[in-house]
Amino acid sequence: MKLGIPRERREGERRVAATPDTVRQLVAMGLDVLVETGAGDGAGHADAGYQQAGATIVPVLDTTALDVLAHVRPLDPNTAASLHKGAVTVGLASPSSDLPAVQALADNAVTSFALELVPRISRAQSMDALTSQALVAGYRCVLEAAIRLPRFFPLYMTAAGTIPPARVLVLGAGVAGLQAIGTAKRLGARVFANDIRPASADEVASMGGTFIRLDLETAEAAGGYARQLSSDAGTRQRQLLAPHVAESDVLITTAAVPGRPAPLLVTREMVQGMRPGSVVVDLAAESGGNVEGSVPGRDIPIPTADGTGHITLVGLKDPASAMASDASRLYAKNVANLLALLVQDGHLALDFGDEVVAGACLTHAGEVRHRPTADLLAARTATAAAGQEGTR
Repeated sequence: MKLGIPRERREGERRVAATPDTVRQLVAMGLDVLVETGAGDGAGHADAGYQQAGATIVPVLDTTALDVLAHVRPLDPNTAASLHKGAVTVGLASPSSDLPAVQALADNAVTSFALELVPRISRAQSMDALTSQALVAGYRCVLEAAIRLPRFFPLYMTAAGTIPPARVLVLGAGVAGLQAIGTAKRLGARVFANDIRPASADEVASMGGTFIRLDLETAEAAGGYARQLSSDAGTRQRQLLAPHVAESDVLITTAAVPGRPAPLLVTREMVQGMRPGSVVVDLAAESGGNVEGSVPGRDIPIPTADGTGHITLVGLKDPASAMASDASRLYAKNVANLLALLVQDGHLALDFGDEVVAGACLTHAGEVRHRPTADLLAARTATAAAGQEGTR
């Protein structure tokens, strides 16, 4: 059975879905692993390393001949359509935003497994790519802030005077937020954090941060994720956060709601209330942004309210890919561990009675099995039909 590892085509993407270490694991499952030339270059893995691990290096992957395709970024519709009926894909799929690709997978009767859908249960932790990649992103965003901040993070007491520690505020205490808190603390900053899930307070404290409690409704959904606040509660949240934002030298936002655009936590006016030279890093910029005006991949100077300087607004893009070696090490292991549930003695053995297999499955036998995505596709189809009817 042929398993393909492609060279990721998206600009800026340096991760890869397999490393030489995981190729050995895949070969031991009885799989014939084909790696596209240069697939691991961005993550520091040369073709020779894959060959030594038992893979075959091919100039270009022939997707029509693959039984399994493991990937990092969501597939484009053309690639999905090129796979043969019954082929299996494993990777990130962004099902709520890449609906044309999901439709192509279903139309082509491809069985696709989206790593975003892996159930958040103990047995599936080793396959949880959202967690592994959020850890990398949370670490990276603090480094990006430290590079841009024109001040030290730690306290320094010198003969020339005392330099106070930087004050860092982290909004969102999921995996990325907690990693950001821990990293900023290790760099010597005073770290504060807020999350709309009260249970996060103990986790923030365990990482060395101080939890900021706001008088708001709780908003915790299934699986430990946050849910979207109501409009009024969102407005109230921003009002309560404003003074804490103004006191911070660095603001890092990491809040996300699965399947929805990122919630707006910080307005431009709130950013303008910060001191000159302060830095804002929006980790959610690619999914709509937690900070008003953030643009993925761009640093935007925001003038202070009093006109005495500016604040740097950083819209992070591909933060996990910026640390491609370790990000790929973790991601490739997530992929291999999920494949271990799908393959027995070199053959596909899809057991939909297993809650991990069933939960991670996006499409199968021509159907979209993930109900929220199926509903989005149905709504999209209905909207398109209504539009065609209106032009007649």
